[in-house]
Amino acid sequence: MKEIALHLLDIVQNSVTAGADHVEITLDLAPDGMLSVSVKDDGKGMSPELLQRVRSPFVTTRTTRKVGLGIPLLMQNAMASGGGVEIESEVGVGTTITATFNTGSIDCLPVGDLAETMATLILGSPDKPEFTLRCKSALGEMDFSTAEVREALGGVPLTEPEVIQWISQSLKEEIEPILGGILR
Repeated sequence: MKEIALHLLDIVQNSVTAGADHVEITLDLAPDGMLSVSVKDDGKGMSPELLQRVRSPFVTTRTTRKVGLGIPLLMQNAMASGGGVEIESEVGVGTTITATFNTGSIDCLPVGDLAETMATLILGSPDKPEFTLRCKSALGEMDFSTAEVREALGGVPLTEPEVIQWISQSLKEEIEPILGGILR
């Protein structure tokens, strides 16, 4: 994968498949250049046995294929930049995956188009789960919530073309001043 945003698509899809009602995505850029990217869900969680094995490309819960490359590729890309990946999970509670990237490393992936990634996630799962996006750096912070947008729209579906275009454009305008230097 060539962007952190593509890793987010993959990891969040796991949350959707796990039946999450809420998925929280957080990007936190520390002053030292370390970027923490976290996906936290309230899905079904993983057993301790699966949690120990999930870092292997030969482990997947999908029935359509015999390998699962999402977490191993995320780990490889994070470690290549001088970061790493932590996974916490509890059955019936949910899972949190946190990857750290050293943005000062030549091997660090760009974040990519986070606004379009969020729009894609919303279009792919318009009713459930609710998504929260938080971005933070020394330059500022922002929060986005599909639940808040849904409430403000009063019943207008998030998948309406004008709505999804507005979400994408608004997110771009909010994210750029906070994470602009590491997006591309």
